[in-house]
Amino acid sequence: HQNSPATDWLFLALGESRGRSSREPKEGDVRLSGSSSPSEGRVEIYHQGQWGSVCDDDWDLSDAQVVCRQLNFQGAIDAVTKARYGQGTLFFQSCALDDVGCSGQEQKLVSCRSSGWGVNNCGHQEDAGVICDPQSMLTLSDSVFSLDHSTTLSEDLGIIYDSGTACDFLITFQTSNGTKQEDGTPEETTNTICAHKAILMLYPYFSASVGENNITVSVNTTCQSYSTSIIRYLYTRQINVTYSSAMCLHQLASEFGLRKLFEDVGQVISKSLPNDASFYSQVSLYKYAVETKDLILRDSCVQYMAWNFQSLTGSPVWADLPLELLHSLLTRSDLVVPDEYFVLQVLESWITNNGSSLSSEQQVDLLRLIRFPMIPAEKLYDLESKSLLFSAHRDLYHDSVLKAYQFIVLYSTLTKSQLDQENGDYKPRIYTGETWSTAIDSSKLSSSPRRHYYNSQRYGYGSYNRYYDSPPPSSQISFHTSLHGIAACENSRLTWAANVFKTSDDCSREGVHCSSAPAAKLSMQNNNLRRNIRFDNRVLLTCQNKYICQIQAFRNNMAHIDPALVYPCPDDNYIYTFAVRPEFV
Repeated sequence: HQNSPATDWLFLALGESRGRSSREPKEGDVRLSGSSSPSEGRVEIYHQGQWGSVCDDDWDLSDAQVVCRQLNFQGAIDAVTKARYGQGTLFFQSCALDDVGCSGQEQKLVSCRSSGWGVNNCGHQEDAGVICDPQSMLTLSDSVFSLDHSTTLSEDLGIIYDSGTACDFLITFQTSNGTKQEDGTPEETTNTICAHKAILMLYPYFSASVGENNITVSVNTTCQSYSTSIIRYLYTRQINVTYSSAMCLHQLASEFGLRKLFEDVGQVISKSLPNDASFYSQVSLYKYAVETKDLILRDSCVQYMAWNFQSLTGSPVWADLPLELLHSLLTRSDLVVPDEYFVLQVLESWITNNGSSLSSEQQVDLLRLIRFPMIPAEKLYDLESKSLLFSAHRDLYHDSVLKAYQFIVLYSTLTKSQLDQENGDYKPRIYTGETWSTAIDSSKLSSSPRRHYYNSQRYGYGSYNRYYDSPPPSSQISFHTSLHGIAACENSRLTWAANVFKTSDDCSREGVHCSSAPAAKLSMQNNNLRRNIRFDNRVLLTCQNKYICQIQAFRNNMAHIDPALVYPCPDDNYIYTFAVRPEFV
C-alpha cells in the first residue's frame, strides 16, 4: 500500500519529522542535511533517483521560503551560503541546481527558475542551506487516542496473538527502502507476522478462508512500524492512535476493510486540521478523503475550511484550490466571511486566475453560488464598473442583480417556498464584518473579584486596614445592527447585549442560569422585530487569534460551549465573535 500524491503533505502535518521524511522520495522532493535540527540544514533535491545539493549563486530568502514551505514549515528565517552545513558528498559531482531564482510564491523548489539539472559552475563548497521557522501554527502534542471496538474476549485474544502459539498464517509487510541492488531492482525490507487463520477468516482481505496460508502487503517506510499494531487490532479490536500513527492506520484500515477503525481514525486525523497555516495539508487531506471515500473526514475538511474561509483565501493554496472543493465551500451557509461582497470578490479573482482551465459553464456555475440578495444595494450598483467578470457574464450579472433588487423592494411578497429554495440565495452566511458582529477577548476577562481597602479609624496603638471585595467588571458589550441588510430595514436599528461567562460563578454573579460553562449570551435590548424576521445567531470561538475552532448556535439567547471542541486549542482563552443573522420567514 503506497502513498498517493494527496498524502505527501499529510505525514508531515500529522507528526512525521519535518525535513527528514522517511517516506520514499519523489521527483522534486527536498530535504535538509548536515544539522541535528530538523528546521535547518543543507538543501538537497531529488532528481531521477538521486539526491543533489543546490548552489548558493543568487541564493536568497525568497528561495529559502519556498524550501521551508515545501517542508511544511511556516517560512524561512535565513538563506545560508558557503556550505555552512557541510559539503554534499552525493551522486551529483557538483551541485544539482544553480542560479535558482524563486519569486517566493512557488509551492516547490523545482518550480523555480534555474540553470537546469546539473548545469552549474559550482563546487560543493558553495552548497546552499536554509534556516526555517520552527514554530508551526499550532504545536499539537502527540496525544494518545484509545479506540476500543472490543468484545469480552479481546484481552484473551490479545494474549494469544502476543504468544504466537499455533499461528498458521504469515503476513509479510514489504517496504522499498529507496536503494537499488546490483541488478537495478529496488531493495526491499520485510517484516513477517505469524497470525491465526481462525481470526483472519473474519476479514475477507486476507482470503484465509479459501486455503491461503500467507499474504504480502506493500507499505511505505513510514507505515512499516505500525504493522504489528494493526494486526493485533484484528484480535483485540483495541488500538492506541497518535497524530504520528493516524495516517498509516487510516490507510491500513482502508486496505483491510476495517470500516469502524477507518472512520474513528479519520476523526482523530481531523483534529489535526488547524496544524497548518498554509492550508497545504488541509487541501491534501481533503483529496485523500475523497480518494479513500471517507465521507466523514471529507466533510470535516470542508467544514474547517468553511469556518476559516477568509484565511484560506489568503493562503498560498488558494489560487490552485480544486474546483470541486471550491464549489462545496460556496454552497455552505456556515461559510465565515466579512460579507457576501467579499465572497464575490475573491471568487472573481480565483476565476480570473484559473480562467484558462475553466469553461464558461463552469464559471457561471460558480458565480450562481453567490448570494446576490445578501449584497448591500450600493455594492450592487457599482458591480458593472468594478466587477472583474461583469462584461464576460453580463446576462448572469444582470439577472442576479435584478433578483437582488426585487428582494430588496418586494421582500414582503416572497413566498415561503421562494425563501427556502435550495440554493439559499435569501439566507445569510456567517458574516463577521463590523455591520453584523462584535467580539469579546476572553483572555482579558477576569473571574476574580477586585479587592479594595480603606484605612479604618485609628484606635489605641495604631490603625488597621479594612478590605472589601467588589465583583469583577461585567463582560457585557453592547452593539447595534440593522433589522436586516436590505435598504428598507437600514433605519430600523437593534441594540444587542453580548456576554461571555467563563465560569459558573460568572453566571451566578450576573443572575444568569447556565447549564454549563463557559457560555455566551446574546440578547436583543429593544424589540423592533417584525413578525416575518427571525434571528439565527451564532457565536464563533477563535483559538489564539489564529483559527476558528468552534461555532455554536444560540437557544433562548444562550450558547453553552461544548468542552469537547471540534478542533483542539492549547488554552481556554478564546475570542468570542457574536454574529447576528437575520432571516425572512
